Amino acid sequence: MGLSRFLSALALGLAGLTQPGGAQAQDGASPVVVELFTSQGCSSCPPADRLLHQLAMRDDVIALALHVDYWDYIGWKDTFALPRHTARQKGYARAAGRRMIYTPQMIINGTDHVVGNHPMDVSDLIALHEARQQPVELEVVDSGSGHLVTARAAGAVEGEMRILLVDFEPVATVEILRGENAGQTLNHANIVRGWTELGRWDGAGEYRARIDDDGSAAVLVQAAEFGAILAARQLR
Repeated sequence: MGLSRFLSALALGLAGLTQPGGAQAQDGASPVVVELFTSQGCSSCPPADRLLHQLAMRDDVIALALHVDYWDYIGWKDTFALPRHTARQKGYARAAGRRMIYTPQMIINGTDHVVGNHPMDVSDLIALHEARQQPVELEVVDSGSGHLVTARAAGAVEGEMRILLVDFEPVATVEILRGENAGQTLNHANIVRGWTELGRWDGAGEYRARIDDDGSAAVLVQAAEFGAILAARQLR
């Protein structure tokens, strides 16, 4: 794809991703989780980083940037990279029967894989997931002295689910001094800094937990072994 054609596609995609009519979650609806696997050492990643920045502004999306470490050897060590993120991406690949991982990659609600700098494909997949029936209802309520998490089955659920707390840094700016992106200043959004498993749940009864996290974070309900993300809420 030529540069001018790519920029046109990017502009069209961002228009669809940020228009007011498509940026509000329906009442009670779970936001769609978009995980971007990215690296400051990858020359193809800055457009995907910018796209994630746009997604992070939407109420109907929880956008998470997972910086991986496997590009660190080519001249620039990503300042946010965690080996755990590389392991998570490999776990998704195994679950999907894929033999390779790459950047930039976006994974939508744990199931759909797409190149992270293809905005129109990302927009279509978000809309597809928003139209699906949600099998789990998730509530995260600020009690004034912490957050109360409640999950209950709203449809057929099978197998074990993991309740995950994801901490992230909302914004950061990094000047890249070496490597493929040398000389660029990159603006990052929703950089994942930590993961905590709150518990496991089989869908019977209600799952309840209390968390003291008062920073920027999200709670995910994900089928075990890198399965679908069945519900998600951002802490407010």
